[in-house]
Amino acid sequence: MTTTLPRQTAPTPPSPATRATNRVLTRLMRLPGTRHGYRVERNLPVTARDGAVLMTDHYAPVTDRPKGTVLVRTPYGRGFPHDLEARVYADRGYHVVLQSCRGTFGSSGDFYPMANEADDAQDAVAWLRTQPWFDGRLATAGSSYVGWTQWALLMDPPAELRTSLIAVAPHDMHDAAHGSGAFRLTDFLSFAEMVVNQERFTGLRSVPRILTLNRRLAPVFGALPLADAADEATGHRAPWFREWLTTPERDDAVWDRLKLGDALERANVPVRLTTCWQDLFLDQTLHQYESLRARGVDVSLTVGPWTHNELGQKGMGQLLRGNLAWLENHLADETPTQPRSAAPVEVYVTGQNAWRHLDQWPPAATETVHFLQPGGQLPADKPGEGTPSTYVYDPANPTPTLGGPLLTLDGGSKDNAKLESRDDVLTFTTDPLTAPLEIMGTPVVDLAHTRSNPHADVFVRLCDVDPKGVSRNFAEGLLRLDPTSPLDQVQTVRVRMDACAHEVKAGHRIRLLIAGGSHPRYARNEGTSATPGTGTELRPCTHTIHHDTSAVSRVVLPTPSE
Repeated sequence: MTTTLPRQTAPTPPSPATRATNRVLTRLMRLPGTRHGYRVERNLPVTARDGAVLMTDHYAPVTDRPKGTVLVRTPYGRGFPHDLEARVYADRGYHVVLQSCRGTFGSSGDFYPMANEADDAQDAVAWLRTQPWFDGRLATAGSSYVGWTQWALLMDPPAELRTSLIAVAPHDMHDAAHGSGAFRLTDFLSFAEMVVNQERFTGLRSVPRILTLNRRLAPVFGALPLADAADEATGHRAPWFREWLTTPERDDAVWDRLKLGDALERANVPVRLTTCWQDLFLDQTLHQYESLRARGVDVSLTVGPWTHNELGQKGMGQLLRGNLAWLENHLADETPTQPRSAAPVEVYVTGQNAWRHLDQWPPAATETVHFLQPGGQLPADKPGEGTPSTYVYDPANPTPTLGGPLLTLDGGSKDNAKLESRDDVLTFTTDPLTAPLEIMGTPVVDLAHTRSNPHADVFVRLCDVDPKGVSRNFAEGLLRLDPTSPLDQVQTVRVRMDACAHEVKAGHRIRLLIAGGSHPRYARNEGTSATPGTGTELRPCTHTIHHDTSAVSRVVLPTPSE
């Protein structure tokens, strides 16, 4: 098959409309720095080692003293929103190279998510070395998949690389897809459906598809076998999705090119990390921070209150202001317009609605323990005595997903009333707090648990219940249970929840929600031994939560010790 590549264009300045937009965005996002102007060369062909041609745009600042080069590699096209970030950097004196990943938006080759980015990133840097305007100072920047391309380059950091600015990005796709034991269905099927159609529906034509995504995919989420339905939904153009769904084994060859954990041991430049409390890759970003910090790498961490998608909307000003200050310090060798805080960690404390600067994450903490008791009580004194609590999870009517750290637009903190009213959901609630309680770190739930079916999941969620009774989620977790563990004895099931920085105000209550799943965020446990995505049968499971002195169930909350 012959690929027709776009024709290279001569360098051009931004149009009057673009310049006006840039001025408005600068004011709205309160962006610092002197603006220089820029010109853009579009559709530059960059040849990869295997002959694939990667289409590239070059934003050249209009200045005699450029500050270095920022490389952005994306599969989502070189228009909005990536051109917005490119314009911001170029207008402030940086060369920006914006490149389409192979198989997308004019670049030749086949697109298999994440798999080819390490080699292609190195080839992009090799091309940069041949450019007369490249002065040997290189940074990388971008979020989500673009962040993955940065970790791919950090598998073998080039000598020219000065710093990386990575936001809401994974480094291990097996962990992202199957880390809990259950496949993250909503996130990755919506991603698959989007990327196979993104060049057919661009600009305003994409908006209705985004808004109707959940409705269009709902029949797929409920279909058996799931993998076949997903193939139909993606027009059989995303064979990699079936591979991901049906391959839970970490050591399978499917995942060999999709694990970049070695980059955490090889990165040797300052790294700025940004994530969100409601981001699906939060746990990986925190692991990246902890790994780099342990090695003595200069690393900063910003955690905002947003979802994955909201970072590019509500959080864009915060992100770009921090990125510009970081680039001035680590790429341009200048004194930042907004000096960097001495504290390398800044987190947004939800509930308190304020930013907090910390020396490290997580901060030193003690444990506040609440015990599950009969009648849905969650006191902090001691385990109770009484009849265990039970619920039945029926995969034919699975407990639905409501908000949380989703890739789709319906993520985030929600009113949990509809979820808590279901008979397949248990809730345990404290009395109103007499003083504010800060929870900063990773909450853990220990459940004394038995089940009727060896194939089962446990989903837990923490909510903040206000004086009016509105219950809003702030942390959650799911665990697929080991099917070989015995059914005839109580097992202690430990579920690690999402990390959080949240204040429960005086007069509010803490609520623990327990269920057998969260569908379709996680592919439902069908209750059989079938390979994920291939099952055709559904079997329910009765869950029993024990809560007495001989079988203790509890919530462990990290609370700052200072």
